[in-house]
Parts: sequence; structure tokens; C-alpha cells
Amino acid sequence: MPLSLYDATVPAFLQILPSISGLLDKGAAWCRERGVADTALTEARLAPDMWPFASQVRSCWAHSADAVDAVKSGEARPDFSEPPRDFAGLKARVEDAIARLKAVTPDELEAVESGDTYFQIGERRMDFRSVDYLLTFALPNFYFHATTAYAILRNQGLEIGKRDFLGGIKLKG
Repeated sequence: MPLSLYDATVPAFLQILPSISGLLDKGAAWCRERGVADTALTEARLAPDMWPFASQVRSCWAHSADAVDAVKSGEARPDFSEPPRDFAGLKARVEDAIARLKAVTPDELEAVESGDTYFQIGERRMDFRSVDYLLTFALPNFYFHATTAYAILRNQGLEIGKRDFLGGIKLKG
């Protein structure tokens, strides 16, 4: 049985996004326990030239739920909007992405799989087959930003581990 575009993307997004939601809960608790503002973590970075935690989380919903919407419309643009700087706001956006992805059907992605999607960033336009947009651009970006968000929290001293990132793996049975 061939792997469908839906099977290759949506379940992966739905495995990791709840983990991101859980990391947001742990980050909020960490800030409360220490009596510091959420921005102590949401503005933290791994390196000065990298995006802060909040922007990494924004990129998780942008390269998952927004990317699926993009292949349906054929047009994608980067989301450079200012993300929420508090955990509650970030969590609401991640939960919205999860709900949107849960509403996607395999038939919806099958219908656009052979179509085209372009990604416009400024004057630069990148033309993709929709399947390639999701598999070679959105999915790798999703994992990069999810991993970076995890790494920022770990770097700031949160006691989190690989299980906090991997989420609900699918076991046989």
C-alpha cells in the first residue's frame, strides 16, 4: 500500500504539535515557579541571530496547519506576524493548528497532491509541486522549528527530555 501525502504529513504534525503544547505548559509552570514573566522563556534564543522561542513555536503552526491550507489554495507566504509572547497565547495558536489538522481528510490532500503550490517571500517566488512543498519544505521546516523550540527550553534549564518531544508514537497493536 503506497504512503499517501496525508499519511506522510498530517499524522507527523499531529504527533509533535501536542508535544509543543505540553512544552508550553511546562514553560509556563517553570516561569510561575520562579516568579518570572513568560517572556523570560518566550524571548529566549539559542544564538543571537536565531529567532526566539515564541517565533519558533509560530513557525510550527505555520509549517503544519498553515502549510496544509497553502496546498489547498496553491499559495504560501511566510508568517512574520508577531507571535504571542505569553504561554497562553502561544498555546491557543498551537491548539488551533491541532484542531485545523484534525479536520483535514485524506481525500482533501489527495485532491491537491498533484497540484502546484508557490511560496512567495518578498520578491522571491519558489514554485513547487504541492507534494514537494509539503515533503521537502514544510515538513523539514516544521521539525527544525519544533526541535529548536525544545532546545531553547532545555537550554534555559527546563527538565525536559526526548519523551517530551516525541509525543504519541504509534505502536503496533
